[in-house]
Amino acid sequence: VQLQAFGGGLVQAGGSLRLSCAASEGATFSFNAMRWYRQAPGKQREWVASINSHTTSYADSVKGRFTISRGSAKNTVYLEMNSLIPEDTAVYYCNGWLIGSPDYWGQETQVTVSS
Repeated sequence: VQLQAFGGGLVQAGGSLRLSCAASEGATFSFNAMRWYRQAPGKQREWVASINSHTTSYADSVKGRFTISRGSAKNTVYLEMNSLIPEDTAVYYCNGWLIGSPDYWGQETQVTVSS
């Protein structure tokens, strides 16, 4: 199973973007949780948001501005990003977690927020 992220781009500060992540066809399972991470230039990768069957969680830096949700299709996840700031500029990764298995990491998508 491969994950691929879509939807990145260049946006002005205050703008919005919606990231999508979908798994390749053929998965016989549904992830127990899906997450978004990001890595800014010169910084370590950081967790952004998570969603499981019951709850969503957010990093303090994005709380109130970003919304994570799962799609109706199996193993899809979205990240709605509003009120973007230049500090949100990073490569964004989606992640799938399945109990008892190593994490699945998707291909990245670049988000650039201009001031």
